[in-house]
Amino acid sequence: MGKFIISQRINKEYQFNLKAGNGEIILTSEGYVQKASCHKGIESVRVNSQADNRYDRRVAVNDKDYFVIKARNGEIIGKSQLYSSKPAMENGIASVKKNAPEAEIMDQTL
Repeated sequence: MGKFIISQRINKEYQFNLKAGNGEIILTSEGYVQKASCHKGIESVRVNSQADNRYDRRVAVNDKDYFVIKARNGEIIGKSQLYSSKPAMENGIASVKKNAPEAEIMDQTL
């Protein structure tokens, strides 16, 4: 089962990572000034992860594939790692779809 891990960056912003059952990070959020906003971001990922049109498939400057997931308003709520191929990226998207809805939340800032 996946987990959302809430942590705090050096600049004191909150972020979350979605980890798959094997512990691999499959999605990283943007930074949030308030922890409550970070929790709202997690809920947004839970809801939007099931709609394929919320995933924006991209290619980085080094030709590696990655994706972002967007909220209904078009705002980016999470970004993947860089993948070696499009099929690997699609597996990452499938993993977000599988893990996000039921992933527990672990707050490492407490």
